[in-house]
Amino acid sequence: MSGAQAVRSRFSSPVTTMINLLDQNRENLNLLFDDKPYRGSQIFNWIYGKGIRDIHQMSNIPGQLRDELAKKAVISYPDVVEIQRSSDGTEKIAYRLADGHIIESVLMPEKDHWSVCVSSQAGCAMGCTFCCTATLGFIRNLGLAEIMAQVLYPIHAYPERTFRNVVFMGMGEPLLNYDTVIDAIRILSDPDGPRISKRRITISTCGIIPRLKTLGRDTEVGLAVSLNAVTDATRAGIMPVTRKYPLTELIDTLKGYQLPNRRRITIEYVLLKGINDSILDARQLIRLLHGLKVKVNLIPLNPWPGCTLEPPDTTTVLAFEEQLKDSPIAVMRRKEKGNDILAACGQLAGGKSHGGTKTY
Repeated sequence: MSGAQAVRSRFSSPVTTMINLLDQNRENLNLLFDDKPYRGSQIFNWIYGKGIRDIHQMSNIPGQLRDELAKKAVISYPDVVEIQRSSDGTEKIAYRLADGHIIESVLMPEKDHWSVCVSSQAGCAMGCTFCCTATLGFIRNLGLAEIMAQVLYPIHAYPERTFRNVVFMGMGEPLLNYDTVIDAIRILSDPDGPRISKRRITISTCGIIPRLKTLGRDTEVGLAVSLNAVTDATRAGIMPVTRKYPLTELIDTLKGYQLPNRRRITIEYVLLKGINDSILDARQLIRLLHGLKVKVNLIPLNPWPGCTLEPPDTTTVLAFEEQLKDSPIAVMRRKEKGNDILAACGQLAGGKSHGGTKTY
């Protein structure tokens, strides 16, 4: 039985657990109404476009149908248990899932808009030594509702803000929750949903090669690849995934990646003191990326409690950056936000509080 058939069976059963409508894509919603599938599209717009949480607010749905729907379905968000505000305006939101696990999402202020950093898993199985999330281990994939709520909650809680960018750079490896993440992207960019442009959605991955080979065909969102080293030996020491997917195979896959016109792959490079920050590393990175349409995002390590690694000093970071600037590769140094509340890259840890101002 397909996922859509299972939902329809539960909806038509006289005795069933409640369906969370926020967990359904457009196809599933349409299939709930065999004779009038347009009702599913109307509900889709109410849930994802207008952000309502009460079925009885769906004013273009007949009252009797609303009553029937309310007996079988809910619109359920994870609970917001804490919001922390950084001195730079960044906000970190901790959500409690129905099973009690905590995930975190980050709201980042830009010049004229906000970006949302979304988690796709509770915990993470990748074991990257520079990432606090990895210390939790893998707990489970997030469901569609748990991903969508991380975008819908701030959009409707802060109507005065313009949320323009969504980045799958929070807790977990997005490509290991592939189908649900693709569903979320399609809803996020739907004209009847939040209407986030695909050009403003980015997936960050450590390089799950089988999924990279299909991602470019399945969606046109931006791609960021966490590279962080120029040899298999060094990368395997900080990113165990390298033992399964070595650098040569990853680079070959990126060369064949189906990029939208005038787009580049972002190469994320976390600088670690004494490990991957030398001038030789920079020169080897230039050679490794030769022939790829990429831009490099340099990220000095953001330490976290218990982290045994250190960021390089400013002089080393600038020297590495200048070496790349002397090449044809575009390079930028990420201005990290939210370090004081552990909301920067690699610092999310599933609801552990470490300072900042609590605003919820």
